[in-house]
Amino acid sequence: MMGTLATVLAKTKIRTFQDRYMATVTGDVENVDGVLKITRIHVHYRLRLPAEKRADADAAFENYITRCPAAQSVIDAIQITHDLELENES
Repeated sequence: MMGTLATVLAKTKIRTFQDRYMATVTGDVENVDGVLKITRIHVHYRLRLPAEKRADADAAFENYITRCPAAQSVIDAIQITHDLELENES
């Protein structure tokens, strides 16, 4: 998911180097009928960027998941949530 979002951001000339783009991923594993299953994943993205690129970042974030092979492979079995925290570059 992180790679797909980075690719979509790159198309709008938003850089995703390690010092400006990161994600924290959490999830839940539950016992479902005697089988441990991942039931939920939450991805919190943080991105530092020029203020004038905020609208581009928001648009990329709103659409990337439909293009993400990993997310699309599991979206019917695992609840995926995500958010994007934007920080202005100094």
